[in-house]
Amino acid sequence: MIDFFKSIPSQVVTYIISFVIALATGRVVIPLLKKLKISQTEREEGPESHKYKTGTTTMGGIIFLTPVVLVGTIYGITDPRIFPLILVTLGFAFIGFLDDYLKIVRRNNKGLTPRQKMLGLLIVSGVFTWYAMTFVNDARTLILPFLGYYKPLVMPLVFAVPFCIFVLLAFTNAVNLTDGLDGLAGSVTTIVLLFYTVVTMFNSQWDYIRIFCSILAGGILGFLVYNLHPAKIFMGDTGSLAIGGALSAAAIFTGTPVFLGLAGIIYVAETLSVMIQVFYFKRTGRRVFLMAPLHHHFEQKGWSEIKVVGVFTAVTLLSSILAFLVMR
Repeated sequence: MIDFFKSIPSQVVTYIISFVIALATGRVVIPLLKKLKISQTEREEGPESHKYKTGTTTMGGIIFLTPVVLVGTIYGITDPRIFPLILVTLGFAFIGFLDDYLKIVRRNNKGLTPRQKMLGLLIVSGVFTWYAMTFVNDARTLILPFLGYYKPLVMPLVFAVPFCIFVLLAFTNAVNLTDGLDGLAGSVTTIVLLFYTVVTMFNSQWDYIRIFCSILAGGILGFLVYNLHPAKIFMGDTGSLAIGGALSAAAIFTGTPVFLGLAGIIYVAETLSVMIQVFYFKRTGRRVFLMAPLHHHFEQKGWSEIKVVGVFTAVTLLSSILAFLVMR
C-alpha cells in the first residue's frame, strides 16, 4: 500500500490536496463574505439576463489562492523557484482585490480607473520581468510551433523585456474579459493548466512549474464547485487577474507564450472580439457582434450560460490537444 502511494505522481497528489483545501476554504469563506456583504454589482451595459446576479458574493479568487499559498509554500521549502510564481500571482491578485474593494465600497461596477489599473499591472509585470530576465534562462527563449523544445528562438534582451511585459498585460486582461459567465473562466483555465502540467512533465527543469500548475488547477476545480451555474460566488478581479498572471508567468518561464495563446484560444478570441467591436463601432457606428466579449454574443443569440461554457470548454480542450501535438 505504501509503495502504491509512492508511485502516484506528485502533480496528482498536489492537485487532489489543493482541490480539497479549496473546497474546505469555500465552506468558510462564502458565508464570511456574505456576512460582510462582499457582493457584485452588474454593469448597466451588460445583458439584461444578468441583472439577477447583482448581490452575488464576489472576491472568490481567495478560495483557489489559499491552496496556492499553503501548498505552494510547502513545496517552496524544498524548491524555492516556486516562490516567484506564487508572488507574481499574488501581486496581480492584489491589483484585482483593490479593484473589487472599490466596486464594493462604491456599490457600482467602477473600481480602479483604467489608468490606475494599468499602472498597477505594469508595476507587477515590470518587477516579474526583471526577475525572469535576470534569473531564468528560459524566459528569454521562445519555442515556436513545429520546431519543438530543442530549437527555441533566443530573444535579445531588448526584445525579450517588452515581449514579457506584453504577455503579462495581455493575458491578465484576457482572462479578466473571459470571466463573464458562471464557471467560464474557471473551466477554461483548468484545461489550460492541465495542458501545462502535462507539457512540463517532459522537461525535468520545469518540475516546479508542473507542481505550481497542478496546485492552481486543483484549487480552481474546488472553486468551480461553488462557481458553476447558478454561481454562489464569483472570482472577481482578485481571481481573474491572479489567473492571468499565473498563466503568463508559467508561459514565460517555459518559453511557451505562443502555445499559451493556442491552448487558451478562448482568451484570445474574447479579447479580439472586444477589440474588433470597439474599432469597428468607432469607424462605422455599427457592431460586428451582438455584444462583446464573445460569450455575450452567443448569449444574445439565445445560447444558455451552460451551453456557452460547455462549448468554450470543449474548444479549449481541443485547442490544448492541438497545442501539445504542435509543440511535440
